[in-house]
Amino acid sequence: MLSKKAKYALKALLVLAEEYNQGPVLISDLAEREGIPKKFLEQILLELKKHGTLQSRKGKGGGYLLGKPPESVTFGYIIRVLDGPLAPVSCVSQTAYQRCEECLDEATCGVRIAMKETRDAIARVLDGVTLAGALKKIEHVKIGQRTRKARK
Repeated sequence: MLSKKAKYALKALLVLAEEYNQGPVLISDLAEREGIPKKFLEQILLELKKHGTLQSRKGKGGGYLLGKPPESVTFGYIIRVLDGPLAPVSCVSQTAYQRCEECLDEATCGVRIAMKETRDAIARVLDGVTLAGALKKIEHVKIGQRTRKARK
């Protein structure tokens, strides 16, 4: 399950992606806009800054901004940074592999086979969704909503 930490990070990053190349955004503005506790958001943003996803500026006109283009930041990357591996079990993880103690033969383990397919599908989807791509999908939904309202 996606942690609140990762969910809040993705929400904040989508705002920063919307504001890309328009200057820094204050933590207080991000927190208020997305309904995220400010102190918790500060911790999340510092961690993302440590990994190079974000930059910050101090002083008047300061705040946080994306350190990479929105087209290059995937949901999968952010979730891995904050929550760890996407794999539901460690024996199929690409970044934190550990053999299961009770497993007699990994090659024929039905649980491992199913969980590897699950991990691969999750990774394929999350690594295929960028901040820019998510913003386009959001805009598409908004256009559809406006169109439906106009027809009523």
